[in-house]
Amino acid sequence: MRNKDPDGFAGLGRTADAPPGPADLNLLRTFLAVHRSGSFTAAARLLGLSQPTVTAQMRSLERQVGRELFERLPRGVAPSPYADELAARVVAPLDALAEVTGDTVPAGERPADPVHLAGPAELMCLRVLPALAPLVADGLLLRAATGLTDPLLDELRAGRHDLVVATARPRGRALSAVPLMDEEFVLTAASHWAARTGGPENLATRGPGALHGVPLVTYAEDLPIARRYWRHVFGRRLDCRAAVTVPDLRGVLAAVVAGAGFSVLPRYLCAAELASGALVELYAPEDPPINTAYLVQRPGSAVNPQVARVRDLLIGAARAW
Repeated sequence: MRNKDPDGFAGLGRTADAPPGPADLNLLRTFLAVHRSGSFTAAARLLGLSQPTVTAQMRSLERQVGRELFERLPRGVAPSPYADELAARVVAPLDALAEVTGDTVPAGERPADPVHLAGPAELMCLRVLPALAPLVADGLLLRAATGLTDPLLDELRAGRHDLVVATARPRGRALSAVPLMDEEFVLTAASHWAARTGGPENLATRGPGALHGVPLVTYAEDLPIARRYWRHVFGRRLDCRAAVTVPDLRGVLAAVVAGAGFSVLPRYLCAAELASGALVELYAPEDPPINTAYLVQRPGSAVNPQVARVRDLLIGAARAW
């Protein structure tokens, strides 16, 4: 049945067997929160409701529209095609209504909402937080957190963050992601280790065997960055055990500068040390491996206008990174 209500709320998708009456706005708000977060539990946190209440509301809405809206998965839910259509119809009017009702208090009298931003510790400390300093000086309230990408994206879906700087594009349609910057990876060591390996020319001739006997300093025991470099540049598997692991690339950098061994680091992190000679680039491939970082936003977080200010400034600042 075609919806004749100009605001798009009454009679949404109702079948002939469904009970009459307009869809409850509260049910639609809950539906949109579930659709955006991909989880009944996450939607409950966003809305300040209990998870059983959200489940009951979705069952009620499904009875009302006569369709299954979400497929229950081991982790969260997946929207049906009908749910995607319904979300597209109600998102604009519901967000507009939320903005209107949220602005009843004059802006000058309403306490500002903090922006919750998270990402990798190194990128947050060296790039993101310094870029946001002008906004903080202008009154922005910022709550920063650090961590690994997958857990941070789960927390973003659950409503704990507004924005996340992620080292991989998130899966699914629940989150909005834009490319932020490319990290170029550099094979590097202190100068005395570089001399021992014979320099870039020897490495180009002998391949990674020139590094035999040089300790490896890395981020984690499974050597994620170094393995990627070896596969991309040398076309082979890295068969080496780390001498030092530090779960913070700034610690890896400090150890390599001090002479602990070699590592693979993002260029932005070690650019100053390369320029000063404290580190030497052991090999300069024509096609260095890169990794794209994304700025990921939770749908619905734009109700706080400060989120858009942070997002826009970071996207602009990243052009110079």
